[in-house]
Amino acid sequence: MKKTILRQYARLIATMGGNVQKGQDVMINASLDQPEFVQMLVEECYRAGARKVRVDWGYPALTKVHARWQKEKVLAEVTEWEKARMQEMVDRLPVRIFLASDDPDGLKGINRKFFGAMQKRAAIMKPYRDAIDNKHQWCIAAVPGEAWAKKLYPQLSRHQAVEQLWKDILLTSRADGVTFGADPVENWVKHNEDLKERCKYLNALDLRKLCYRSANGTDFTVELMPESRFHGGSDFTLSGVEFNPNIPSEEAFTSPDRRTAEGIVYSTKPLSYQGQLIENFWVRFHEGRAVEWGAEKGKEVLEYIITMDEGSHYLGEVALVPKESPINTSGVLFYNTLFDENAACHLALGAGFNECVEGFENLTEEALAEKGLNDSLTHVDFMIGSDDLSIDGITASGETVAIFKDGTWAF
Repeated sequence: MKKTILRQYARLIATMGGNVQKGQDVMINASLDQPEFVQMLVEECYRAGARKVRVDWGYPALTKVHARWQKEKVLAEVTEWEKARMQEMVDRLPVRIFLASDDPDGLKGINRKFFGAMQKRAAIMKPYRDAIDNKHQWCIAAVPGEAWAKKLYPQLSRHQAVEQLWKDILLTSRADGVTFGADPVENWVKHNEDLKERCKYLNALDLRKLCYRSANGTDFTVELMPESRFHGGSDFTLSGVEFNPNIPSEEAFTSPDRRTAEGIVYSTKPLSYQGQLIENFWVRFHEGRAVEWGAEKGKEVLEYIITMDEGSHYLGEVALVPKESPINTSGVLFYNTLFDENAACHLALGAGFNECVEGFENLTEEALAEKGLNDSLTHVDFMIGSDDLSIDGITASGETVAIFKDGTWAF
């Protein structure tokens, strides 16, 4: 891939994704797959004004080694220095950038104790995460890893597969310099404007319920809180700094009333969760709670997700994505939630977004929960969009409005 194109992509992540401010610290999480690109990204963060940039490198193969040899108690341990580092994050509010590149099957066969340990770690870390919520910028983007690329393109050599995955990532991220325009930053300015207009329309409808139907068996309704508001594209910190949390992103999303989901939904794309795949699965809800589920592959992992805590049984997000999104029209199944969730309408089990509740900044966690916002240690998106999916909205006045027809916007 041309370095000039990659440099533009790195600049997009630093300036539109994280929107690094002068004097701000930056934390980058990356695997070992694309060190040269990570160097570019670090440089672009400094050019944007960063005071200090730290890179935390990961290597998923080591995770399996640790899971095999460490006792669950040790895996679950959060040391004092880790807590101190999290507290420093709370105090300094750095930009956090996550570069996804991991093998979708990288943790296949990992033992059950690992997930139990990760659940315990998440519970200890949650207060720190809650303390920075809506106060700092963050961005998830992607770079190709060899194993991920070979899963998508097994017929190609490793080099060819990585090159093709670079093309896919850049195209769907509106950063290939051709498809959407030469300047990725300008492309995202226009894209954000379009998503904002769609959210403005949805919010003006004053919706109270969404009704989903598809020939695959999905027959599902969920209610929205009176204060639920759709978001899309860029977001803002409480101090007013704009950033793009996901590159790519094609969704208009909100958080529903956790107590109201009814019916059954069928997945339309595989879900890769912590390196393990769940395929051809379904979930049935009653009074908001997931009460029954099944999967042709990965049922144990699906059960782990749903039963992680009480809140993981409930929904925290409903997201609308048209079938003509660049990710869907690319024809590529990425086996990566960042991309696949932006190819199709999706739901998320677990925590809701307090910024999707109007006036959230003046409400306590207890008040948000009373209104119906879900809370959990986890937030896991899964795709339910299909070519024939219809979604009708019911307004506060009882009017039925077509939101989606045949898998795309009805307006």
